[in-house]
Amino acid sequence: MELVELFKQFKKLNNKEIEIIARVRNHRQGKSVSFLIINDGTSLNDVQVVYKNDINNFDQLIETRISSIIKVKGKVFLTPNKPQPFEIQASECLLLDQCIEDYPLQKKEHSLEFLREIAHLRTRTKTFQAIFRIRSSAAFAIHQFFNENNFIYVNSPIITENDSEGAGESFIVTTRSDDKYEDDYFAKKAVLTVSGQLHAEAYAQAFKKVYTFGPTFRAENSNTTKHAAEFWMVEPEVAFADLNDNILLIQSMIKFIIKYLFDHNIEELRFCDGNLENGLITKLEQIYNSDFANITYEDAVIQLQQAVKNGHKFEEENIYFGSDLRTEHERYLCEVVYKRPTFITNFPKEIKAFYMKQNDDNKTVAAADLLVPGIGELVGCSQREDDFNKLIKRCKEMNIDSSELWWYNDLRKYGYYKSSGFGLGFERLIMYVTGAANIRDVISFPRTPKNLQF
Repeated sequence: MELVELFKQFKKLNNKEIEIIARVRNHRQGKSVSFLIINDGTSLNDVQVVYKNDINNFDQLIETRISSIIKVKGKVFLTPNKPQPFEIQASECLLLDQCIEDYPLQKKEHSLEFLREIAHLRTRTKTFQAIFRIRSSAAFAIHQFFNENNFIYVNSPIITENDSEGAGESFIVTTRSDDKYEDDYFAKKAVLTVSGQLHAEAYAQAFKKVYTFGPTFRAENSNTTKHAAEFWMVEPEVAFADLNDNILLIQSMIKFIIKYLFDHNIEELRFCDGNLENGLITKLEQIYNSDFANITYEDAVIQLQQAVKNGHKFEEENIYFGSDLRTEHERYLCEVVYKRPTFITNFPKEIKAFYMKQNDDNKTVAAADLLVPGIGELVGCSQREDDFNKLIKRCKEMNIDSSELWWYNDLRKYGYYKSSGFGLGFERLIMYVTGAANIRDVISFPRTPKNLQF
């Protein structure tokens, strides 16, 4: 039997015999009675096993170390006056595999920095079991949300010829030791994808509503707590939709995910609330019950400039129309001014990507960022430029070779009208819903500059 099923059925199983294979979390010996704390990985909760000195294999069992694997056969007994609701009184215990003595995860507190150095073992701790259970559920919730809303799941290419953002911070895929890409495998320069958006747009014109959800790669030499070289992105694209439609979709999706986690992972959320971010559950409840704020970039700049005049201290106080807002500015707006998730819309076109729809004022684009308390930007979205000539002109202004994007630009020639979509950094979402402070703690084996240990 698995622990997850045992916790569901333990009242019905009172005084009945079960068998379970699990890993030892703790072992406490007594004069006549000893105790094993075990977990098989299917539940965040542990189970206590009680065994007496006259049990078979006692001499072997008494030497069982933390992280060893045992098979337990015994009866379930309810324990209403103890912290745990039940325990197993063992009739048979068999040591299946003995862990070595210098196992690094002994029964003591370990720093997150230390646990990152043993990423192959850290998921045996309750902290990382909670985080990655939530991550798994959030991924499932995303697929369920889009499935229930008639979206088609598209797997966009991981190897591509463009970086979509024009940032030039891509990992090159090559079989050569020089830069003669014309003689390379693909006969041109190839890179790991930074986004599936451009390919999703092509599919949206066929299916109306599509989404990609997969790994993306950025070669930024960044060591912040929010950046990684390999991460996952959720990128829906909806044909015939404008920016306002997009904003409503984002709000619905975020609330759907939070509701799903409350319904399926409340124990993990409570653990994170008590160990990673005090008040996490209250924060998520407030988001679920809030109407998100919506302001323009111009209004945001005015709010920030006024804050500086009133004596609020930012590290960057030179805030003007056209400046790229920093995390401290984003958090001030959603935490201090509006005290809820906040959309900022209509950014200057100079600080946004080439594919964004230009507004009639010729200085802003129909784009929005969702800011959330505690983290800043969580989602970026835009309506896409539908005018072929404007798109080509914008490519030239940003020194992007439009010939390499001929297929993307050509979509505008064959009946385009509108299209809108967004990008959600999945790891940032997991940081937000778990309270984890570092992106390295929500990715199984993080890839960051000078870090490829596993």
